[in-house]
Amino acid sequence: MSYKQPELRTVHVIRYVTPLREGGSLPAIAEADDDFLYVLKFRGAGQGTKALIAELIAGELARALGFRVPEIVFAELDPAFGRSEPDEEIQDLLKASVGLNLALHYLSGAITFDPIVNTVDARLASQIVWLDCFVTNVDRTARNTNMLIWHKELWLIDHGASLYFHHSGQPWEEQARRPFGPIKDHVLLPRASELDAVDAEFRSVLTPDVIRSIVSLVPDEWLTNDPSVESADEQRQIYIQFLETRLAHSEVFVKEAQHARKALV
Repeated sequence: MSYKQPELRTVHVIRYVTPLREGGSLPAIAEADDDFLYVLKFRGAGQGTKALIAELIAGELARALGFRVPEIVFAELDPAFGRSEPDEEIQDLLKASVGLNLALHYLSGAITFDPIVNTVDARLASQIVWLDCFVTNVDRTARNTNMLIWHKELWLIDHGASLYFHHSGQPWEEQARRPFGPIKDHVLLPRASELDAVDAEFRSVLTPDVIRSIVSLVPDEWLTNDPSVESADEQRQIYIQFLETRLAHSEVFVKEAQHARKALV
C-alpha cells in the first residue's frame, strides 16, 4: 500500500449555509472561497481544538490505511463572519471560532450507513474495528455509525471523539497500553472476524514516518490553545508517542475486540 505525504489545503469560509445539530459540537455546512461546500468543525465548540486535533490525526491515519475519508482542509474564519447570524447560539460559536478551524468536504447526496440495510464484508469490518480501537474512537455505534454511503462506496467521517486520552487528565503512557472497552458497542464488531490478519497488515503500514508526518500537520496554535499545557513541540511528541506505543501493543486491543465479539456471536 503506497503512502503519500499529506498536504492540507487552507480555504476561507465565505458563507454559513446551515447548522448540523448533532451532539454538542454544532458543526455546520459552509461554503468556502473555492466554491465547494464543507462540513465545518469549530474550534469554539465544546471540546475546543482537541476535537479538531483528533479529527485531523484520526482522519489522516484512516486515509493512510486506505479508507475513504472526505478531504480534510484548514478553514479560516474571518472576525466579520457571522455578524448577521440571527441565532445567538450560533453567533457566539462563530465569534469563538475566529481563526483556523477544520473542515471536511461535504459529500452531497450521501446517505447514512444503516447496518440493517447496508453490509460490509468481514475484512473491511475488521479493518474499521481495528482503526477505531487504535485511535480509541468511541463514536461508531449502531446509534451513530459515522459512516456514509456515497456513490455506492463506504466513507468514514467524524473522528473528533477519537484520542480521548487528551481529555482525561490521566497519564497517556497508561492509556496507550490499555484495551479499548467501548469496542463492545461498535456497529461492525459482529462481522470483524479477521482482526489478526488486519493487525499484521496495518502495523506494517503505520511506520514511524507515517505517524510523525500526520501528527506534524497539527497547527501549533491548536496545541498551545490551553495555557496549562507544554509547548507545541512537546504536545506533538505526546501524540506521536501515544500512537507509537499503542501500535506496539496492538495485541492488547485486538484481543479485547475479539473477546467482545465472542460475546456477541
